This record gives sequence, structure tokens and C-alpha cells, in this order.
Amino acid sequence: MRFLKSYNNSVALVENEQGKEEIVIGKGIGFGLKKGDQIDQTKIERRFITAKDQESIMQLKDISTKTLELTTKVIKLVEPKLNIKFNDFQYLALADHIDFALTRSEDKVDMNATNTRWEVRNLFPEEYTVAIDAITVIEKATAQKLPASESILMTYHFVNATSDDAKLQETIQITQLITEIIKIVSYEYQLELDQQSFNYSRFVSHLRTLLVRLLKDKHQEGEKLDPALLQLMQVKYTRAYETAKRIAILLNAKMGWQLEADELVYLTLHIFRVTSRQANTN
Repeated sequence: MRFLKSYNNSVALVENEQGKEEIVIGKGIGFGLKKGDQIDQTKIERRFITAKDQESIMQLKDISTKTLELTTKVIKLVEPKLNIKFNDFQYLALADHIDFALTRSEDKVDMNATNTRWEVRNLFPEEYTVAIDAITVIEKATAQKLPASESILMTYHFVNATSDDAKLQETIQITQLITEIIKIVSYEYQLELDQQSFNYSRFVSHLRTLLVRLLKDKHQEGEKLDPALLQLMQVKYTRAYETAKRIAILLNAKMGWQLEADELVYLTLHIFRVTSRQANTN
């Protein structure tokens, strides 16, 4: 792999073994090299094919060496903790976010009013904890104090990395919908759900899966539901079923989504489980 030119200390243009141009990222990847020199491939952290990733290449040129090195460091921390793998899009999104976060820190701009919703800490506890760890790494490396809202915004990025083709705005939208759904359940049962419980985590996990499917316009696959089962839900779990219908009305009004019978059944069962098990432990 031959060195062609350097964009900064961490980004270089190279020619691979097939004669194709690539952008490679790695600490000091092109330092001291001249055109035609061989690249130390052990330094390569990420690769972009220039023919396919023109937009990514332009974005990379605008991100500082410091930010790219921080992004790599954060990803190495996050991937094993959350058992995920960042793709190229997610890498660039995170790098761009860290770069902007550092700029906002210098300008003392905090997006707290619209983004630091307490619900995020409870809906995504694992990702939130890792976000705090990542922020600590960034602050130590830069000697900058990031805005308070950063814990929430960073959490959204890590949630995205656990979902295929997820976008930040979609994650925020799903979070808001889950919050409204939980409020409906709490109101209908006059019960404050235990956000630390295993049952609550399972309920939120089900909601996230359901909402992502609906957002992607993908309903539950499988055999059609026996109509008798839906009737059984209405009789055996009346309160949970009525609550599920209220949630279906919310999703239809807000998003135009129509829950199918099987989705309504599963939602009913999850509502019954999270409310009845908590009630039995009180």
C-alpha cells in the first residue's frame, strides 16, 4: 500500500494493492512519508474507498487530527462495553459530533433546554453509562469540560450504533414516543413503573423493537394471528388491552401508524407483565 499524500497527521491518501485509491485513518499514519513510500498498515484504524465515499472524504478533511484520534479512542472504549461495531457512517457521525461538542464547549453553548431529558437515562441505562465514560475520556484528553447535555447526545449516538441504519433524529423521535407510552401506562394503572426493574427493561426493549419496525415500515413477520387469540386478550387482560388500544391511537395520531392484531396482542401481554409483576411485588 503506497502513500500518495497526507491530509493531516491522521488522514492519508494511499494506493492499495489493486491500484485503487483509499483514504486511511490512523495516528501518525502519513507522518514523514514521501509519495511512493509504503504505509505501515498496522497503524490503519479505518479505510474509505475514494470512489464510493466522496462525501465522507470531504467530511474527513474538515475534522481535526485531535478529534479523529479521540473518536478512535472512544470507539475502542465503547465497542467492547456495548458489544457493537461502528460502521463507517457511525464513525463519521461520532467524529463530527465530538468535533462540534468541543466547539460548543469552547463557546460555552449548552443545548440543555431541548435535549437533556431525564427519560433517556432510564430508557437507555447501559448506553448512558458508557456515554459518561466516553465523556470522561474526552475531557481528560482535551482538558475541556463538555456541556451537561453531552451525556444525552452521546447516548443517542451509542443507541444508534446498536441499531441497523439508525439515524440520530429517529432515535430522538423513538425516545419521545416511548416516554409518552410509559406515561399512558402509568396513568391508566395509576402506577409509577419501577425504572430499575428487569420487567421495565424488557418492556422498554419491546417498545424500541416495535417502534423501529414501524419506523422502517416493517411489521411483525410470521403467520397471521388467530382472531380468537385477540378476543382472548380482550377478555382475559381487559385493562392491558384497553391500554394497548390507547397506545395504538397515540401512534396513529402522531405517526400515522396502524398496529396490526399480532402487534396489539404482544403489546397487551407486555403491558400486563410489567404492571402485574410490579403490583405483586409492592
